[in-house]
Amino acid sequence: MLFFDGDCAFCSKSVRRVYLLDAKGAFEFAPLQGVLAAKLNLRNYAEKGGGSMVILRESDGVMFTRGDAIIELGKALGGVCAALACAFSIFPRCARDWAYDLVARNRHKLAGKSNQCAMPDKDFMARMRN
Repeated sequence: MLFFDGDCAFCSKSVRRVYLLDAKGAFEFAPLQGVLAAKLNLRNYAEKGGGSMVILRESDGVMFTRGDAIIELGKALGGVCAALACAFSIFPRCARDWAYDLVARNRHKLAGKSNQCAMPDKDFMARMRN
C-alpha cells in the first residue's frame, strides 16, 4: 500500500506514474488525509515540513518512509526501477533522506501548473483506497 499526500499535485502525479509502472498491480494507493491513513495513524506524515510518502508492506506490516520508501518502491516495481533503487541504496540513509526532503520541500514548485485535471481510469480507481 502506497500512502501519499493527497493534497499535493506532485505527489498525485507521482502516484499516477507508479500506477503506470506497476505492471504487476502490486500497489494500492491511499491518501494520507483519508480514513485508512487515520485508522493506521499515518495522517501526521502529510503535515511534516515537506510531507512524506509512506509504504506499508502488507505481507509483514513493515512501514517505510522517505528514502527507504523510494528504495522499497523501486524493488517492488522491478526492472529498471529496482536497479535504480539498488543504486540509490548505496548512499547512507542520511544522504537519501536529505535528497528526499529536498524534493519534498520543493514539491509544489516541481509539480508545475495545469489548467486540466487528469481523469483516472477505472483500473486506477479500483486500486485507490480512502
